[in-house]
Amino acid sequence: MTIRVLLADDQEMVRAALRAVIDRREDLCVVGEAADGDQAVDAASRLRPDVVVMDVRMPGTTGVEATRRILTEWPYEDAPPRILVLTTFDLDEYVHAALRAGASGFLLKNSPPDQLAHAIRVVAGGEAMLAPSVTHRLISAFTALPTGLVPGTPAPAPDHRGRLDALTEREREVLILIARGLSNAQIADALGLTQANVKSRVNRILTRLGLENRVQAAILAREAGLIPPGR
Repeated sequence: MTIRVLLADDQEMVRAALRAVIDRREDLCVVGEAADGDQAVDAASRLRPDVVVMDVRMPGTTGVEATRRILTEWPYEDAPPRILVLTTFDLDEYVHAALRAGASGFLLKNSPPDQLAHAIRVVAGGEAMLAPSVTHRLISAFTALPTGLVPGTPAPAPDHRGRLDALTEREREVLILIARGLSNAQIADALGLTQANVKSRVNRILTRLGLENRVQAAILAREAGLIPPGR
């Protein structure tokens, strides 16, 4: 199956470079481009791509606000596209806000072409594109930020502990390992489960907690105190 991709970046040269990388892959196809956040929201609704590669820093409507609108205002019954945000700077505060808004991962603009293609495939498959070594650093830095840093992004609930009552004990164990930055394969090894079983449990966790992706799940677990600060 071909993964349909929408490119959103205010720089035409960047979009051209991204298109050149993506269109060389047989399983990937660029179906449209957007030069700002408003265009990205409109194009996502019209073209219904599988993945939006979104620059977070654009004039006017930012990639953060565009991400929020695409995911919360999706007019169709099927799931909205996955959002892969691009940034020039590692651990940019706008990336934190985009992940809070529901983006499935982030990638630095200077990443190798193969990594971009891999990231698109990963988020299209429902995973988060955050390497375990980056996840810990990202979430630790993010949870220390004040809420409402970027307009249009929802503030977290002050106490998530009640929401965790919806989870089974095993699902709590999986959630803790997600928050520690482990991949599905690593969680499977740690708990003696199959990867298919872990993927199913992760999906149930997201559904029961009302979350978009495992990044938000990891943030919630840390804010709820399942992971001690600094770990």
